[in-house]
Amino acid sequence: MLIVVASQAGPGLRPAFAMRRHIAIIRPVSRSIVDCELTHLAREPIDYKIATLQHDAYRQALVDSGYKIVTVPRADKMPDAVFVEDTAVVLDEVAIMTRPGAVSRRGELDAVEAILQDYRRLERIVAPATLDGGDVLRLGRRIFVGRSSRTNDAGIEQLRTFVQDHGYDVEAVDVHGCLHLKSAVTAVGDATLLGNSAWLDRAPFDHLTWIEVDSAEPHAANALWLGERVIYPSAFPRTAALLRAHLEVQKRELCRVDADELAKAEGGVTCCSLILSV
Repeated sequence: MLIVVASQAGPGLRPAFAMRRHIAIIRPVSRSIVDCELTHLAREPIDYKIATLQHDAYRQALVDSGYKIVTVPRADKMPDAVFVEDTAVVLDEVAIMTRPGAVSRRGELDAVEAILQDYRRLERIVAPATLDGGDVLRLGRRIFVGRSSRTNDAGIEQLRTFVQDHGYDVEAVDVHGCLHLKSAVTAVGDATLLGNSAWLDRAPFDHLTWIEVDSAEPHAANALWLGERVIYPSAFPRTAALLRAHLEVQKRELCRVDADELAKAEGGVTCCSLILSV
């Protein structure tokens, strides 16, 4: 299978970006990924070799975007461990270790915490709360949290408690028909979202610019915004064309990567990294 990382021409990194050190925490694909948790998709065979090649291309896209890679050790007995985003919510002031809604995933946190403690003060979500990082979308000082099968009201309230003193407002968003909030909507700019309106309550986002995914590509809302560049799955060409047109006006890049093997495990491009700056 051909693994492609293709980007449209765009400007270099902003000076402010270059002045900071940017880190992407990733975790290799588990050899047991075929046994991953599934909620909304039917189980399909997952080719470990292809999934690893695609993850390697994703890693290179992060490097090309100016990020230093920090790798959590592979966890072959934890099928979903590659989706490292779900283990923590990382802000400039603090990182909150989550409590995943899937019991099988709670063992993933310790190795991630051991790395994050070098960069942030840590807090931790505790029972009976559940919170997946994939349900957390930050736009400036506003944090939207999906109320989903993986994140409950207690998790949302605990997150609010940890961040409110740092000036963040937390707003719950009802999610239906998909796994996480960021399965239904992601940021592709300071005030611009890419989303599937059928999978969430769109009202909290009415004040923002909204790019609706193509109706033939309902899973196309997950994009990873990295300032001057947006990393995006190559599986959604129609939505990619809409997104590219928007980005070109702002002289920003679209970087497309193959991610369809990990998508069989309900993963997306945001799921596979924790992004932070120091």
